[in-house]
Amino acid sequence: MTIRPLVILPDSQLRLISKPVASITDEIRALADDMLETMYDAPGVGLAAIQIGVPLRVVTMDVSRSEDERQPIVLLNPEIVSSSEEKSVYEEGCLSIPEYYEEVERPTRVRFRYMNLKGEIVEQDADGLLATCIQHEIDHLNGVLFIDYLSKLKRDRVVTKFKKAAKREEKTA
Repeated sequence: MTIRPLVILPDSQLRLISKPVASITDEIRALADDMLETMYDAPGVGLAAIQIGVPLRVVTMDVSRSEDERQPIVLLNPEIVSSSEEKSVYEEGCLSIPEYYEEVERPTRVRFRYMNLKGEIVEQDADGLLATCIQHEIDHLNGVLFIDYLSKLKRDRVVTKFKKAAKREEKTA
């Protein structure tokens, strides 16, 4: 397993729409292992493959909150099947937008479907942090970032901040 470098805003890769996984190969299994390792190292509760520069519909998640009781999930081609009318607000962050957090309103409950690494189609209900996380990660697969849910002013501020940081990094590299 390898810890992969994260793609950071304003990198345009984050806006790509990821392609479906056609079949479960050793490469897909290795990608999932690397994603879990990268996610835990960051640390984060979710990671979409595009966040490490791979435009495939692969997501890893673990909302267990405890290193001793890890419950990693690997989702291939995940999709939201249904969502509640009721909304909840959670403070979200993103490994691709480090150290920036904002409250985002999303459906409270979702039903989602995905293929696991055994090739089985799984349908699952989620609420709370899991519901927020799955929506956040599926957004990544569609080129959507959590900052897209913010006001234009807040979104522009954070994008400008990260563009300036990227320029500073280029000068020192």
